[in-house]
Amino acid sequence: MYLCAALIETDICIIGAGPVGLFTVFEAGLLRMRCHLIDALPKVGGQLTEIYPRKPIYDIPGYPSVLAGDLVDRLMEQIAPFQPTFSLAQRVETIKRQEDGSFLLVTSTGTQCKAKVIAIAAGLGCFEPRKPELPGLDRYEEKSIRYMIIDPEAYRGKKLVLAGGGDSALDWTIILADIASELTLVHRNAEFRGAPDSAHKVNQMAKEGRIRLMLSSTLRELKGEVDLEAVVVTDINQQEQVLPADYLIPLYGLSPRLGPIAEWGLHLEKQAIVVNTFDYSTSVEGIYAIGDINTYPGKLKLILCGFHEATLMCQSAFARVKPGEKLSFKYTTVQGINPF
Repeated sequence: MYLCAALIETDICIIGAGPVGLFTVFEAGLLRMRCHLIDALPKVGGQLTEIYPRKPIYDIPGYPSVLAGDLVDRLMEQIAPFQPTFSLAQRVETIKRQEDGSFLLVTSTGTQCKAKVIAIAAGLGCFEPRKPELPGLDRYEEKSIRYMIIDPEAYRGKKLVLAGGGDSALDWTIILADIASELTLVHRNAEFRGAPDSAHKVNQMAKEGRIRLMLSSTLRELKGEVDLEAVVVTDINQQEQVLPADYLIPLYGLSPRLGPIAEWGLHLEKQAIVVNTFDYSTSVEGIYAIGDINTYPGKLKLILCGFHEATLMCQSAFARVKPGEKLSFKYTTVQGINPF
């Protein structure tokens, strides 16, 4: 994976690095078009990676069953020959048409991308973290409270309180247990909703004293004058415990929002982008929308359908990216895979 900053110039800028966005790289690559992907999440895969990496998927051709995380790995392997570049943990804030007809996209971190075509493959939109309802929460955000973990090493030797009971909370507990000096996992229910194998590992770690596990417990209060110093937790008996903490990391999942997409002048219908099913173009020439973010009569929100939409979109985008060149469609069994 190639991470980029500053100004990037590409043929197609793909907004969203979920499965449909990743497959778009493959279809574009077959037509010799380069792609750059931008995603608000810190890693590729979209919902498949962030919310349910161990959830089995049954409707991908050739896979009777494939785990969501494994599908992302296979897609990354498939597109590797085409050398896509990525800007992660940032979202597209503005899009401006340039004099030559291309687009200039600017992200929340200042990255600029110039592209001849834009493909919006943002799933359900930008994901925003679900936050606990705690007084004074905003005082510690971006300092002592984090909703995503980008670099585990940033927590080495720190006192951590994680909250949640899904795959993300379980996975990060397992990873951070040997990095943090102290780690407590707080979950409001008596049982986890994540993968049974991960739940077993976390329970075993608690029995061995490697972590503190507080089930049927609720975050109640934050303490600290400037930085977070402690988290107050109420257990099933309504008894309060004060947990020393350098960081609180609530991992309650993500809520979809259209975010800045709603301000780009696109024809919207019920929080989705209306497209022409001929090529999945939007009301703005040069911008396409594929996958769960779009809508049209008969729309099905399936990864399989998103793959189909990406394929037709790339055929149409070719005329904008390479004007004057003749598009010669060939089966991959005939032309093979020709990397850049």
